[in-house]
Amino acid sequence: MRREILRLAVPAFLALVAEPLFLLADSAIVGHLGTEPLAALGVASSILITAAGVFVFLAYGTTSVVARQLGAGDERRAVAAGVDGLWLSLGLGALAAIVVAVATPALCAAVGGSSGVQEQASTYLRLSALGLPAMLVVLGATGLLRGLQDTTTPLIVAVAGFGANIALNLALVYGAGLGIAGSAIGTVIAQTAMATALVITVVRKAIRLGAPLSPHTAGILSAAVGGIPLLVRTLALRGVIVATTVVAARYGDTVLAAQQIVAIVWNGLAFALDALAIAAQAITGKALGAAEVEQARSAAATMARWGIGAGAVTGLVLAPLSPVIGRVFTSDPAVVSAAAWGFVVVALMEWLAGFVFVVDGVLMGAGDTVWLAVAMVLAGVVWVPLTLWASAGGQVLPGGFGQPLAGLWLWFGGGFMALRAVGLWWRFRADAWLVTGAAR
Repeated sequence: MRREILRLAVPAFLALVAEPLFLLADSAIVGHLGTEPLAALGVASSILITAAGVFVFLAYGTTSVVARQLGAGDERRAVAAGVDGLWLSLGLGALAAIVVAVATPALCAAVGGSSGVQEQASTYLRLSALGLPAMLVVLGATGLLRGLQDTTTPLIVAVAGFGANIALNLALVYGAGLGIAGSAIGTVIAQTAMATALVITVVRKAIRLGAPLSPHTAGILSAAVGGIPLLVRTLALRGVIVATTVVAARYGDTVLAAQQIVAIVWNGLAFALDALAIAAQAITGKALGAAEVEQARSAAATMARWGIGAGAVTGLVLAPLSPVIGRVFTSDPAVVSAAAWGFVVVALMEWLAGFVFVVDGVLMGAGDTVWLAVAMVLAGVVWVPLTLWASAGGQVLPGGFGQPLAGLWLWFGGGFMALRAVGLWWRFRADAWLVTGAAR
């Protein structure tokens, strides 16, 4: 079992580390244009990630459905279900692109920042909206391949896309002198190329198995309905994350820029820890599809322990680097100093994040999405209003020792993430999530 976990988790880890490097590269390149462009990227990226992130069920839900069909011994039906998910991804991506492009000024204004930050954030967001269809297709195709126990192909595509993204951004931001607009254009091109490569892989697999490639209305509707609980869960999560950006904006552009740095590094660490969560989804779904309950529980317990350990290790690595990480993204000493306080708190809370991400993945693989949605909404309903109230007027949150980002990340890690951990543990300890069969 450990060998199977590692076979899926290692390529997934490398691919997931590559994914946030899109934003890391953007931030490092744009950050050296100045504090204002970096803060603008923080505003725009929080909105863009939210717009794409609410549809993460296209990956997670597809992984569970495909893995269960595979475990039940029907690979053709597994691929057919994944193809329906791809059509849904394309349609939702086109709709999201239109909504974000039209609502760009209002969305940026809602997050906050100075007038200069708002102007540059609007430029980045409007251009980046063009890449939303590709971003969602990547989610759907990746979920399909993970369900088929293939985490290597997404890795290859992610690494190639990351390399192209860096080259394009450097050429367009500095070489062509397009500034923050060049960063958006380069990332859209790279994302489109990634989507194309993954779709070609899926099409070849479908043709080999004789699975239909045309849109199947019933299958698309089933994927959409089945994804509603995960959509609700993700909306609640993204609402919490956007709330952290709103709070940071209350402290001024310097703290907002520092929050962007801390958030993208935390996001990168989250993706790294999610490698075990992805293995958990694939293995749990396949085991329950084959009615192997004891194997599902044994693997889940093992991965939960590994999640805690992996989180502790990432925290130990991050802690001594806290004072210097910000220098990769900006030369402004005030921003670097503000970010350092946030990194210290993140390092202390990583073990808890490891547990949360892995158990979340186990329950997703089991198709226990309604519980995940309810638990996430309850945690968000408690945390968001309390945090916004406590930070009103730019008040530093208690526990931050006068440092805005220390207080904000302490409340996020020790508050919101702790609430999630309690809800997930309560469900995980019982057997209600262990439902067998090709479909839940």
